[in-house]
Amino acid sequence: QVQLVESGGGLVQSGRSLRLSCAASGRISSIKSMGWYRQAPGQQRELVATLRSGGFPVYADSVKGRFTISGGNAKNTVLLQMDSLKPEDTAVYYCNLVHNPVCIECREIDYWGQGTQVTVSS
Repeated sequence: QVQLVESGGGLVQSGRSLRLSCAASGRISSIKSMGWYRQAPGQQRELVATLRSGGFPVYADSVKGRFTISGGNAKNTVLLQMDSLKPEDTAVYYCNLVHNPVCIECREIDYWGQGTQVTVSS
């Protein structure tokens, strides 16, 4: 099993910054990607940013130029620097890890953190 522990959420005013951190532990042998999704009340969960093996980031259009995803100094960690936050960024943010298949007939596995609340006031 793989565990994901998130930190860094909170309440901030519009235009300010927050940094989210996610640390993965457990039976990890080959990571395909680590990243962040978010879910606002009444909305579907959506991709925010993901960092693929080899270091290629992918961002949602709504956060390009404001958010930056990077690997942390510790192994199997990912950071999300969120700048110029807007009220529409308010959501629960979930860390996601996609693990490569561990055998020929196996599939990749998605793991999720418990989520951290980010609230941006206007």
